[in-house]
Amino acid sequence: MYKNLTFGWGFFISPYHPSLSQKSLLLIKLKNKDMGIVQTLHSYWAYLTLAMLVIAAINAIMGYFNSKPYIMGKDLRISLFALIFTHIQFLIGLVLYFVSERFSLWSELGVGGVMKNELARLLLVEHPLTNILAIILITIGWSKHKKIENAKGKFGKIAFFYTLGLVLLLARIPWDQWL
Repeated sequence: MYKNLTFGWGFFISPYHPSLSQKSLLLIKLKNKDMGIVQTLHSYWAYLTLAMLVIAAINAIMGYFNSKPYIMGKDLRISLFALIFTHIQFLIGLVLYFVSERFSLWSELGVGGVMKNELARLLLVEHPLTNILAIILITIGWSKHKKIENAKGKFGKIAFFYTLGLVLLLARIPWDQWL
């Protein structure tokens, strides 16, 4: 399950070593970065998703304040690609959530134990729920902008909802795990 974990001066130790406490095993499980292809895909796709959201938000803000016309070819595609990237990121994250070893912490620690542990709470509760809320806001922004006829209104809805979603995403990224 845990291959070649290095501690201290570089020697290898098994997670089933008698000197490891339950707390140590929990930390190993929470900080395990070797989660395979789904974790890697989720991490690298996040860069693309954040880049697309930044581009879409800046494009919408500039379009709103500069009173530019809403160009279906350019502005629509930028917003749509940001929406698509966030939904793909959500699907990858959903798969990762249920297949990762961290999910077993719900049964091992219980709800109270997960909520008491800062890192477990971040990875199992705060990060997923905040990101779902962010994706809902981005989706609402996309849906609302389609119903508006004028360019300023379209840019305004995209700017508000995409920027709010971006801020929520950035607020709950587990930076020490990701970078």
